[in-house]
Amino acid sequence: MAITRFRPEIWSARLLVALRTRLVYAQPGVVNRDYEGEIAEAGDTVRITSISDPTIGTYTPNSTTITPEELTDAQRTLTVDQSKYFAFKVDDVDARQAKGNVMPEAMNRAAYQLARVADSHVAGLYTQTAAANQLGTVAVTSADLAYTQIRLLKLRMDEADIPEEGRYLIAPPWFFSLLLENNKFLDASASGSTEPLRNGFIGRALGFNLAQSNQAPNPTGDDFVVQAGVPQAISYAEQINKTEAYRPESSFSDAVKGLHLYGAKVIRPDHLATLVASKT
Repeated sequence: MAITRFRPEIWSARLLVALRTRLVYAQPGVVNRDYEGEIAEAGDTVRITSISDPTIGTYTPNSTTITPEELTDAQRTLTVDQSKYFAFKVDDVDARQAKGNVMPEAMNRAAYQLARVADSHVAGLYTQTAAANQLGTVAVTSADLAYTQIRLLKLRMDEADIPEEGRYLIAPPWFFSLLLENNKFLDASASGSTEPLRNGFIGRALGFNLAQSNQAPNPTGDDFVVQAGVPQAISYAEQINKTEAYRPESSFSDAVKGLHLYGAKVIRPDHLATLVASKT
C-alpha cells in the first residue's frame, strides 16, 4: 500500500527545492539561470549567442558620412554534461519501528549530498577567471589582511568595469572567522537591507554580499580560493529529471532513485576575480 501513495512528481519537486536551498556557488545571485529552459536528458545543450559592441564615432554636421558597421557574433555552448544519481531503500521493518516517516528525511539528505557535488563542480570553474583578474596567492593570517584582500578584489573589479550591482564574494569559513575580528565588517543586521540573506551569506562589506562555503576550492595545502563576481559571469542549468519509487525484488522494502542533471558555463570570465588565500 505504501508504494501506491508515492507521487513521483511531488517528490521530484520537493527534492529540487531542497537542493536549491542548500546551494551556494550554484544558487541564484551567484550564477544566472537565464538559459535553463527544459532539460530532458544528459548531454542537452543551450547555445548562447553574444554580439560585439558597436564602435562609437564622432559626428560632424554636414561632413560625416555614416556607414553602418556589421556586427559580429559569437556562440558559446552550455552543455548539460553532469549526470548524478542517488538510490536508497527503507526496509519495511525499519520503517515500521521508526517514529514518523523516514522517507522525507532520507530525501532531504539525498538533496544535501547532490547539492555538495553540484556546488563543487561550479566552484571548480574559478580556473577560467580572466588572467588579469587573478590576484595570485596571498598569506591571510589576520583580520586586517582578510579585509585588505576584499578591498583589492573590489579595486580589481572596479578597474575592470564589472557591474557593482549583485557583487558577491565566497570564501571558506576560516577566512570569515578572521574577518569577524575587524570592526569594518558589517553583519546582516547592520547592512541596511531587510532582504533575507541567501544560502551561506553572512553579511556585506565593500559592496559584496559575503558567503561562506566548505566547497571553496583547495588547490593545495592550506591554500583556498576566494572568488568574487556577479551573476552574469556563470550560467547554470539543472533539473531533477527522474524520481522513481519501486519495490526491490531481493528485500521487503520501499526504494527510491533519482537523477540530477546539470551543467555550468563561464560566460563572462572578465566578470570574475579570484585570489588564493593561504592560511600560513
